[in-house]
Amino acid sequence: MTVDVGNLWLAGEAKLFAPTKSAILEKNIPAPYRAPGNEWVGLSMRARTIFYNPSKVKEADLKGYADLATEKWKKRLCLRTSNNVYNQSLVASFLENLGAKKSEEVLKGWMANLATDVFSSDTLVLEAIDAGQCDVGISNTYYFARLLKKNPNANIRVFWPDQDGRGTHVNVMGGGVLKSSKNKELAQEFLEWASGPTAQKLFASLSFEYPVNPNAEVDPLVASFGKFKADAMPLYKAGLHQQSAVKLMDRVGYK
Repeated sequence: MTVDVGNLWLAGEAKLFAPTKSAILEKNIPAPYRAPGNEWVGLSMRARTIFYNPSKVKEADLKGYADLATEKWKKRLCLRTSNNVYNQSLVASFLENLGAKKSEEVLKGWMANLATDVFSSDTLVLEAIDAGQCDVGISNTYYFARLLKKNPNANIRVFWPDQDGRGTHVNVMGGGVLKSSKNKELAQEFLEWASGPTAQKLFASLSFEYPVNPNAEVDPLVASFGKFKADAMPLYKAGLHQQSAVKLMDRVGYK
């Protein structure tokens, strides 16, 4: 088990997983959150979305990820470093959805619009938005939930981008049955249990993530962020573009 489709994809490329054929997994987990050959499956979901300081930004001014590269956000944007898999998968989704040329334009715009040096964590990005150091930033949703648990009065709001109708970028924590497993049947049974409503609710309440099973309950705090449209891109495609995403980020000077 590991976080992010980038890591799951790399494990799949390394031939660590045994293909898993399970009607239960196929029923409980939507196709975009499973590998094409069922080598791995997503077990909980997080959205990587836009957060803003409502004292400085009107929600109507926000459009999407690419819009954060435009002139109006000059010296107003905060980002986490490029060396984490969350941002690498986000940029990989840009390469799939927008193409290489547009993706490079977006990243160059982001670099031009930074309010300060990139941060080492999503938590620091959110704290900078709250403190007024920057007006907007990008983070995984569960970091926001954790912050609200400590500081319910944080001056931050969530925005769900739907630029060009693609929706909000999502990613997963997931797992698969190892080829080296000495008991593949029990391993598969565990994944099947983890995809069911009881385990999905448990995951969601403990980690502040979203269930991948559409029939499972969302934690009340996370549900308070509002509903959003998830990008329908099959997540394995973010894995296909991982190396290109890293090279692109390096090329535009995204540290």
